[in-house]
Amino acid sequence: MDLHLTDDDAGLLQEVLSGAFRDLRFEIADTDNHEFKHRLKAREAALKAILDQVGGLLPA
Repeated sequence: MDLHLTDDDAGLLQEVLSGAFRDLRFEIADTDNHEFKHRLKAREAALKAILDQVGGLLPA
């Protein structure tokens, strides 16, 4: 899949993905259910891979 974005749209996408990644990390930390936490960590890994592709910075 090819995605062509303006610089502004690319920046917005990076910002939204970074926010989702940050929120997901808080959700993982607050989750006690082992199975659900495992699924969230898989989602975190997928989101990180997408962020790497679009050049987004990971939140600290």
